[in-house]
Amino acid sequence: MKPIDKRTAPDGLILMHKRPGVTSFDALRDIKRQIGSGKAGHTGTLDKFAEGLLLVLTGRALRLSRWFTHCDKRYEGTIHFGVETDTIDPEGGVIASAPLPSRRAVEQALSLFRGNIEQEPPAYSAIHVDGERASTLARRGEVPEMRGRQVTIYRLELLAWEPPYARIFVHCSSGTYIRSLARDIALAAGSRGYLTALLRTQVAGFKLEDATLGIGGNSSLLPIEKAVFNALNIPCIDIPPEDAKKAVQGKPLAQILMHTAPASLSGENAALFSGNAFIAMVEQLNNQWNYGFVYGN
Repeated sequence: MKPIDKRTAPDGLILMHKRPGVTSFDALRDIKRQIGSGKAGHTGTLDKFAEGLLLVLTGRALRLSRWFTHCDKRYEGTIHFGVETDTIDPEGGVIASAPLPSRRAVEQALSLFRGNIEQEPPAYSAIHVDGERASTLARRGEVPEMRGRQVTIYRLELLAWEPPYARIFVHCSSGTYIRSLARDIALAAGSRGYLTALLRTQVAGFKLEDATLGIGGNSSLLPIEKAVFNALNIPCIDIPPEDAKKAVQGKPLAQILMHTAPASLSGENAALFSGNAFIAMVEQLNNQWNYGFVYGN
């Protein structure tokens, strides 16, 4: 990665280590100040009490956001058993209490949440209900109707049991609320609970250990190169300079991709490169390739 140059509005990806007690919005504001531009956006928020990896796209790379938002994620979280808060985190007020479960009950409960599950998001969340954020309705004393959603828990393990706390590891699909998972695990174990700490350690192939600290830390910019798409598990296709010019001009992709090996075109998305230069994102729909975003113009 390279240091940010404030003299230009940079295009690229920043791996930020968000600290607990700072909102994702505030962390993003710090990035905007560092790059000297308002063209920056994160690809998946972290709650204020949470810590960990925040992916931030800047400049033209902001147009790539939708290819980052459906990534799987990995977390380490701590569940406080015996009480439940209205926000299912340490910032809320206690709404219920119950006896502490045994370690065996916790482990049995965890087994119920591996694989494809239906999850009810927290009422205190950014999900929109009837045109307003659910959290806004909840703070007004209303009870927003939170519809269940399908998510996938690829891996769920108990890392430590020190009553009333259980530390867990979660590898999950995009859209999973770890706060809801904590609440539901506690209920399944015959108790109540809330998430008291959360650390996001990985998003797709991007790892927290490679991130720089914010707020106040100097962030580094990762250019949009093949390594970025490798981390997203999106294939990269090399095209010659003459075809790169055609792509930038929006020429039909059928002409540009006709000589590309079929194996490299088996997915739904691909990134076109000419040498080390990123040219465009392309998408396959109904067996036809279309431009998603042309970057190299």
